[in-house]
Amino acid sequence: MERRYDIDWIRVIAIGLLLIYHVAIGFQPWGIMIGFIANDRPWPSLWLPMTMLNVWRIPLLFFVSGMGVYFALRNRSWKQLLRERALRILLPFGFGMAAIVPIHVYLWQRYYHFESSYAPGPGHLWFLGNLFCYVVVLSPVFYYLKRSEGSRLAQWSARMWRTPLGLLPVFALFVGEVLVLDPLPFELYAMTWHGFFLGLLAFFFGFFFVWCGPPFWHMLLRWRWLFLAVAIGLFSLRLVFFQSATSAYLLSMESNCWVLAVFAFGYRHLNHPSSALRYLSQAAYPVYIMHMVFLYLGSLLIFPLNIAIPLQFILVLLFTAGGSFTCYEWIIRRIKFLRPLFGLKG
Repeated sequence: MERRYDIDWIRVIAIGLLLIYHVAIGFQPWGIMIGFIANDRPWPSLWLPMTMLNVWRIPLLFFVSGMGVYFALRNRSWKQLLRERALRILLPFGFGMAAIVPIHVYLWQRYYHFESSYAPGPGHLWFLGNLFCYVVVLSPVFYYLKRSEGSRLAQWSARMWRTPLGLLPVFALFVGEVLVLDPLPFELYAMTWHGFFLGLLAFFFGFFFVWCGPPFWHMLLRWRWLFLAVAIGLFSLRLVFFQSATSAYLLSMESNCWVLAVFAFGYRHLNHPSSALRYLSQAAYPVYIMHMVFLYLGSLLIFPLNIAIPLQFILVLLFTAGGSFTCYEWIIRRIKFLRPLFGLKG
């Protein structure tokens, strides 16, 4: 299979949305409850786009990560995959817990005038720990599927994707996950069993969707407006009628419709190379690892300023993105021994 530039683009866009969402948390009154520096003057209007994003932005990353494993397995054995993913995921995860997370925890302690202490932990890097677990657990299944390409199983899978009805078992598994675990709230993914098992399902189906080949993607393309319409409809229903009382199974269905719509429109419009994509694909991982340091530093410096809240948001966003990319371009990218610590090839 040829390189899928749309999947690369979606990964970059998902990391960008994550960065923007994290900046927006600082302007919500509950930000401090999940360890963010929260502005004394919140911006409630931000919650509308945030509540649309927060049911699918993290699942999207898990789907994309599973797709990445499919492409990695094209020229690797499962042992080589585990070794390569240990270097790409486990090493940055351990380094980040010990050296990156304590920096932004220190900035949080300083902003709130708490006693400073060294506080290693997963922090925002919990996602990497989950990913490595999924690779270890699912690599035998993925290797079996890799060897089964062209088999009767693959032919049956191709027939299953003739219409969106083939997605009913997929939706049923995601709905079953929330019915069993009953997450409160649905959007709390970090270091919860809900986040772990939802991520496991998304990671597996990300691999499976690419393994199924063109029939799945052609079905998505034909029905892309349906997925988008259902996602918008479920979001509108949630916003107008249910709000915080929305059932988890409805949120699960909405989440997957958004994800499928993103993949469908990405397949239609983004499957082409560019120099910007080459650069951003390399930068996305280090920027993800570093962005919380610059977010907290920017919050510490900008929140005390007596300026309009929207301007504060823009300044913190620019500071976070600018600091992260500058750190990547002039330090991480250019110092050889640092590259593997941020998931780059040495």
